[in-house]
Amino acid sequence: MTPLIVLTGPPGAGKSTVGRLLANGWDRAVHLHTDDFYAWIASGYVEPWRPESQDQNVTILEAIAGVADRFATGGYTVIVDGIVGPWFLDPFRALQREVTYVVLRPSVAAAEQRAADRGDHPLKDLAVVGQMHAAFADLGELETHVIDSTSLTPDQTVDEVRRHLDRGSLTLH
Repeated sequence: MTPLIVLTGPPGAGKSTVGRLLANGWDRAVHLHTDDFYAWIASGYVEPWRPESQDQNVTILEAIAGVADRFATGGYTVIVDGIVGPWFLDPFRALQREVTYVVLRPSVAAAEQRAADRGDHPLKDLAVVGQMHAAFADLGELETHVIDSTSLTPDQTVDEVRRHLDRGSLTLH
């Protein structure tokens, strides 16, 4: 079956870099960067970390899951890269396919440093980064899906993700 991978974690975890590297490792792959879906909103955009963004975020995640499923049905490996906490997994769980859920979670200090180092990225507010990091601090039954990316290079993180993919240890049930 064609892999569908949700690569998530707080801001500064390395999702986009690792997502690009993973996608480049397959013959047919799609890298769906969730930020792009938010950028398509022409009016009525609400910053996705704000409580009043819930309906917007659910709509976007449902759209992303649908697009990801269609690409996977077409034979593409799909890497969904974005902040997809367990609270947004229902659209992916509803798919009639295996979904791998990978949470990159560096230390809060590393996430904040990486966010601060980003050039013109819109999410550089360290208070928001810390708040979003806290949302990934205790994932309950999904804690086994966490890879600590604090001291890993992007290539090392890709290798670690691939090891888990090979074992099938991060599949949603």
